This record gives sequence, C-alpha cells and structure tokens, in this order.
Amino acid sequence: MRKKSRLFALAEALRGRRTGVTAQELADRFGVTIRTIYRDLDALQDAGLPLRADRGRGGGYALDKAYQLPPINLTAREGALLVALGRMALDQRLLPFSASLEAALDKVRGALTTSAQRELLRLVDQLQIVGVPALPVPAAVRAAVETAWFEDRALTIHYRKVAYDPPQRRTVRIRNLVFDRAVTLLNCVDLDSGEDRQFRLERITQAVVLEAELG
Repeated sequence: MRKKSRLFALAEALRGRRTGVTAQELADRFGVTIRTIYRDLDALQDAGLPLRADRGRGGGYALDKAYQLPPINLTAREGALLVALGRMALDQRLLPFSASLEAALDKVRGALTTSAQRELLRLVDQLQIVGVPALPVPAAVRAAVETAWFEDRALTIHYRKVAYDPPQRRTVRIRNLVFDRAVTLLNCVDLDSGEDRQFRLERITQAVVLEAELG
C-alpha cells in the first residue's frame, strides 16, 4: 500500500473507533513497522487531524473527543460489500439481530449517492453467497434476544431441551453468544439457580424481556 493510500486508511481506522489503539496494533494491521506508523501519525497530526495519545491500560492513539466527525462517505464498492454481507447474515439467519441489521443496511444505502446506489445494486446482484442457513427461529424470539443482549436485560424463555418435550420456563441473563454453523448458542446465567447454562436459540419457543431489574 502506498503512503498516501495508507494515510487515508489510517485516518479512517482512527475515525472508526473513538477509543485508543496502540501503534503496534496499527502497524500489525497495515503491515508496516512501528516506526513507519509513528511517522504516519505525525504526518496526520501535521495535516490537522486532532490526535491524542493516552498512556496506561486502555490507552493508545485516538481522535480528540471534542472532534466532530464529518458524515461518512462510502464508495459503491465499500457499500456493496457491507450490504452483501448484511444480506447474507439476514438470509442465512446467522445473527439473531435482524431488526438492527436491517436498519444498519438502510443507513449504509442512505450514505451513498444516487449513482453509487445504482452501482451498489449492480454489484450486489452479481454476488452469490452460498452457505449453511441457520435453523429457523420465531421473529418474536429473535427480537427479545436482541433487546436483552444489547440492553443487558434479563429474559424469560420457554425452552425445549429435547424436541417434542414440553418447554420449561427459565429466567436468564445472556453472558455471550456463540455462532456455530447452523446453530446459535446462548451462554447464560440462570437467575433462578445462579448456574451457568447454555441454550440453543432454535429451541426457545417464547421469550419475553423483563422490564425491571431483578433484585
């Protein structure tokens, strides 16, 4: 990558996160030495980019918090890749967060010019992504899991351990999610027993987000 292109890419990488990133992490990402990254960062500062360097744990280089970012500018190529990946995730049900993902894709399309949108449609129509679709899950369950995960709220689920068994009611809080081919796994703490449990998303028949925190 030429220096000019690398400087633009480096500026976009810093723009894409407002938390600190170390010079070594940037050097690894762009495949250059750490001395080259230091020179690039100096060049960006000389060009007026308001960079700050924080020391200590969680520190690194970041844009000044008071800096107001201009609107995002995507090329048709960048937009096409994001939309194609988003469509794949939706079509194959790779993520349970369909509502947020659809809203994000609308914003990606909206960030493009009219000509870039036409180019995006042409490029996306020429892509065919084949994979293993996730097992079907009711939309209401997906929506409840999405809300509980992003808002860190407790969730009441009705869960079948084995197909055709009557569902059991559990109150849980999601610790993390695992996407394993066609299966989405929810690693949770069972708020009734205090034990860690794992649930398969497609075996949840009902899910309701609790309004109030459990004491």
